[in-house]
Amino acid sequence: MEFDNTRAYDVIALGRSTCDIYSQDIGDLKDSRTFLRFLGGSPANTAAAMSKLKLKVGFIGKVSDDGMGQFVIDEFHRYGVNTDGIAIDDEGHLTGITIGELKGQGKCSCLMYRNNCADLNLKPQELSVDYIKNSKILLISGTSLSQSPAREAVLTAANFARKYATKIMFDPDFREGTWKNNSEASIYLALCASMADIVVGTVEEMEILCRGLLPHENFSSEKIAKALLDKGVKIVVIKNGKKGSTAYTAKETVFSPAFHEDKILKTFGAGDSFASGFVHALLMGKDLARCQTEGAAAAAVTIKGNSCSEAAPTLAELEDFLNKHTNS
Repeated sequence: MEFDNTRAYDVIALGRSTCDIYSQDIGDLKDSRTFLRFLGGSPANTAAAMSKLKLKVGFIGKVSDDGMGQFVIDEFHRYGVNTDGIAIDDEGHLTGITIGELKGQGKCSCLMYRNNCADLNLKPQELSVDYIKNSKILLISGTSLSQSPAREAVLTAANFARKYATKIMFDPDFREGTWKNNSEASIYLALCASMADIVVGTVEEMEILCRGLLPHENFSSEKIAKALLDKGVKIVVIKNGKKGSTAYTAKETVFSPAFHEDKILKTFGAGDSFASGFVHALLMGKDLARCQTEGAAAAAVTIKGNSCSEAAPTLAELEDFLNKHTNS
């Protein structure tokens, strides 16, 4: 895949920018007394992770006009992510919050507070066409399709990207309970995925998406990948946890294993870091197998830490991990 190297940004991410409040007491949430606050939301985590890999990254979203919203912006600045595309809510909507329970050994769960939150109130008129057209890739998160006016903002941004040859990367980012129902989710996830150049999601997310794209078909990874490729998507990556990932193009199918690490704390953030490693390698001109390997490596580093954004590896940490675990 070719990119326009004259553009100021490698990636601009769009969507959920929230606060992750994670328990620092390993065990049941009911017993937790100590919490730390981090930048949160899948596209925000991915933007931070990409910037830590020395990509030039911007963000489009909306935050509350209070200390929580300012925290999100300050964290983006700390990670080196440009915030020119972030609108400040003036209608009283609050920044979303995710409270994380960490039980250790990969076991975790979360409570998401997203009732009419600020990022879901991003409006189409708050988008900058020039911002989008000045990026190689626009990363879209599917959660922003779950409610208007953010839904219309996402589709407007995708149309701007297509008009100005900005590649679209789509992450379904499906979260149970953030949609009215799974049928609605499947329709809008399928619509946006069909507009993309790159689609990266889990098997479970692809199954939801399949119901919108192939409503009368039984799901299989191969079937949904072919359907998306037939729609014009150039790369489809389907992640399957510990089993690894499979990438599909019109010319090849590439399987890549996951890295199996000891002392895993949680699985939160694995997908966000996978996307960062994958895109970093893709922009460096590496083949699909290497893109998947670097994505898997970034995920393996992240799941050892007690956050998503903060635990994502720097470029030096990613290269160190790869040197220790691969031959190239």
